[in-house]
Amino acid sequence: MQDILAKNAAGSGVTSPQGDARRAEYGDVFSRARDICLVLFDVDGVLTDGRLVFNAQGEETKSFHSRDGHGIKLLMEAGIEVGVITARSSPAVEFRMKGLGIPHVFQGRHDKRSTYLELIGALGLSHEQVAYMGDDVIDLPVLSRVGLATTVQDAPAVVKRHCHWIAEHGGGRGAARDLCDLILDAQGKLDELLARYLA
Repeated sequence: MQDILAKNAAGSGVTSPQGDARRAEYGDVFSRARDICLVLFDVDGVLTDGRLVFNAQGEETKSFHSRDGHGIKLLMEAGIEVGVITARSSPAVEFRMKGLGIPHVFQGRHDKRSTYLELIGALGLSHEQVAYMGDDVIDLPVLSRVGLATTVQDAPAVVKRHCHWIAEHGGGRGAARDLCDLILDAQGKLDELLARYLA
């Protein structure tokens, strides 16, 4: 746990003009994002667009956005823990999460609140150190507790009312990447992580 906190506190201290503008626009959201050590995502409607596609054999397929995946990898590279909590169970989710190297994967969890509380207890984190992105009412028990509650652009109004921040993009279309960039920028880590691509 000390390693998580230490890595989380180690920002580059370098900010871009875009980052400065974002700080001015988001205010309290940036303050909340600075303390985040764990980012949790719902799957359907957040990491996917929410549609359920089945073939003739009843096998389910899902579509994930590559930019969301890269944003998640950047979070983990920055020392931030990442996990997913989803009410459904799917081999496609297991395959995708394994490919990204996400350590905390909870499928078939209709009681997301209990799963969330178990996880933060195991990691020794407070509510204020957690960000969650959900898109529907089943996510409200977690959204109502975390330090940074976020949702996708196309979420229902009732969910948006309970969130601190709404992504620019919809579920499965870059919303998760929006959150990853926000947190990394708030912690002063984004420019350092991107520097290697600009060298």
